[in-house]
Amino acid sequence: MGIIVTKNLHKVYTETKVPVFALNGVSITFDEAEFTAIVGPSGSGKTTLLNMIGGLDDPSEGEVHINGTNITTLPSRRLIDFRLHHIGFVFQSYNLIPVLTARENVEFIMQLQGISKAERKTRAIELLEAVGLSDRCDNRPGDLSGGQQQRVSVARALASKPRFILADEPTANLDSKSTAELLDIMQKMNEQYKTTFIFSTHDQRVMERARRIVTIEDGLVAKDVSFKV
Repeated sequence: MGIIVTKNLHKVYTETKVPVFALNGVSITFDEAEFTAIVGPSGSGKTTLLNMIGGLDDPSEGEVHINGTNITTLPSRRLIDFRLHHIGFVFQSYNLIPVLTARENVEFIMQLQGISKAERKTRAIELLEAVGLSDRCDNRPGDLSGGQQQRVSVARALASKPRFILADEPTANLDSKSTAELLDIMQKMNEQYKTTFIFSTHDQRVMERARRIVTIEDGLVAKDVSFKV
């Protein structure tokens, strides 16, 4: 059994005059240490699927199981706690806290986990060094380039020692050089820590690195192809 299993996921948005069927019965499994891209045209349901896996959105029907836990049945507070300890997120817009330094941004998740100040600081510095930003620990996001901010975001996602990281269009705002550097770092983390990475992306540069490509069309899995390393 994989670390992530979705069963017959449906999502209908009814806030508009005409209901939007974002997912129409997606059943899929992801295993440990995958480096997978979920692709498809805009509106196909790939970001909705990522949000369901991450517990950021509730399915209209179906289940999401992570490490054997059905997160769709968890009460809100328990779901928040589960996400905190099991799932890392990397967003297109970085989502860093502007008043905190790079190190403090990385430490933030660990602070929520109740990890001691000394351990938080040590691990944050190690992670920033791992993503090539050891000389930027005391810089705030506004003093960093887009590529550097996204690397801080990756370090923050890894800080909680999650089983997997969900990355929603993480390279969308980056130039080719920054994208290559970021993907190099993610691949290294994937190989070194066996952390599963699942991307939602339009970016061909991400697809070229992926070892599995899942194509979503009209809210369904249209294609699922794995590549030998």
